[in-house]
Amino acid sequence: MKWINHLIDIIYPKCCEACQEPLLGGEKLICTHCLINLPRTNAHQHPSGVLERRFWGKIPVTHTLAYLKFTKKSKVQHLLHQLKYKGKPEIGLLLGEMYGRELKESGFNEKIDLIIGVPLNRQREKQRGYNQANCIAEGLSKGLEVPFNTTSVKRGINTETQTRKTRLERFKNMERAFEVNDEAAIKNKRIAIVDDVLTTGATLEALGKVLLEKGCAEVLVIALATAD
Repeated sequence: MKWINHLIDIIYPKCCEACQEPLLGGEKLICTHCLINLPRTNAHQHPSGVLERRFWGKIPVTHTLAYLKFTKKSKVQHLLHQLKYKGKPEIGLLLGEMYGRELKESGFNEKIDLIIGVPLNRQREKQRGYNQANCIAEGLSKGLEVPFNTTSVKRGINTETQTRKTRLERFKNMERAFEVNDEAAIKNKRIAIVDDVLTTGATLEALGKVLLEKGCAEVLVIALATAD
């Protein structure tokens, strides 16, 4: 069977999800060149407070972390587009696990009790087939060796997509967006809430607020990428 798979790879080579060049032996989803050159924020190594400012005066967030820098027409944007709209949940798993390992090296596994991805509304998740935030959260969980949970929080109302909304419209759109299903599961826990891109922070703020109101000890924010 191995020779058949090898023959298929020769005829139909798997390509890097970032640059579309053929992957070499041992490479998975993203080629080594692209992985090395992805624009990292290194926020977990050199905290500057820049990301935290998005939540100042809104909710108390102990850490705000993002793995990559998001710019338009970049490889990061392409990867996120593939993850979110092109049926490639494995991209979230891979990058989440990679970031999880880096965070563990910096001791964040000792600062987090539970990881929760931002819930999608049921219709959107059914259409997509998965929740991209949960894919990232699962990867982070594996890399950090910290549990993650997909059942403690749900989308309370069907909010509209945040794309193309103004900052004020985004915050208004997320009011009462989330509900806690299992208060015992979050009680006194230090919870990392996870999303694909950190922009205004409206979605993460709404989720963090509900968790804090229901008794979690601390909220951390982790995003796969951050946009200016």
